[in-house]
Amino acid sequence: MAKVAATLDEFRGRYRYNLLDENVRSFNAEVPQIWQWDDHEVVNNWSDSKDLSADTRYTEKNVPLLIARGTRAFLDYAPMRPFDARESQRVYRRYSYGPLLEVFVLDMRSYRGPNSANLQTKPGNETAILGRDQLDWLKAGLKNSRAVWKVVAADMPIGLNVGDGSTPSGQPRWEAVANGEPGTAKGRELEFAELFSYLKRRHVRNVVWLTADVHYCAAHYYDPAKAAFQDFDGFWEFVSGPLNAGSFGPNALDGKFGPHVVFFKAPPPGLVNLSSYSGLQFFDEVNIDAQNATMTVDLGEIDGVSVFSRTLQARMY
Repeated sequence: MAKVAATLDEFRGRYRYNLLDENVRSFNAEVPQIWQWDDHEVVNNWSDSKDLSADTRYTEKNVPLLIARGTRAFLDYAPMRPFDARESQRVYRRYSYGPLLEVFVLDMRSYRGPNSANLQTKPGNETAILGRDQLDWLKAGLKNSRAVWKVVAADMPIGLNVGDGSTPSGQPRWEAVANGEPGTAKGRELEFAELFSYLKRRHVRNVVWLTADVHYCAAHYYDPAKAAFQDFDGFWEFVSGPLNAGSFGPNALDGKFGPHVVFFKAPPPGLVNLSSYSGLQFFDEVNIDAQNATMTVDLGEIDGVSVFSRTLQARMY
């Protein structure tokens, strides 16, 4: 990359550049897609409070302006309609596929507070990662869904520690939900503790999380019996991503919601940012049996071979 994108034309150019590839164009022509975004559509690990003052790559250091330009370019090329007149640039939305499946696509970027030590004990603007409106939308949507399976497509994993350097006081600064500490839920974890408790109280079954961001694949089961915060029903999270980027990992687990690593595949210890030619590129494939409503999730590699498979039985009560 010769230059980071800063102008609207440069952001748009990143999307046009990818379309020069015949394989990308064939993929777009053949595969229906639901897009969501994460940080690299704008600036690495961004929120409104991102500080670029020391980053010499950027001559434009106004992050809200970069967000506006990156958002415009993303929506220019994303296969989605404007949401509505009230929030035309809204990324989070839901898709119904009949009685067996409904997909809830999250935006864990636009409404977040600043990356911090993530240790706040009370909810507020600094602890947001979904934000109140999106959190309430997700709670209501999952509760009211009539689909057997409710799949949540989240751009960041729940129980993996994803770092973003250090705070001025030397504490670890966190990019995702987890804060790397045992004990009660804090910081961004408070939104998820509220969500998980709500789903348990409302008897919302068969919620499966498909998450990304980290550069390897994994299958996690979140077990309340092994969690510091236990007021929730157990659930699965399948991690996979990205399709074409350097591989690294695995990340350490945060025990707040009791994640157990059932499977992972990542580069050997000590090797980071491996080329996509190394083969460690992953994707999820999900199939639902129309006869018995089971869901089978496969973690696949670049050659299409499944490296892990798990069939989940639907709970009907």
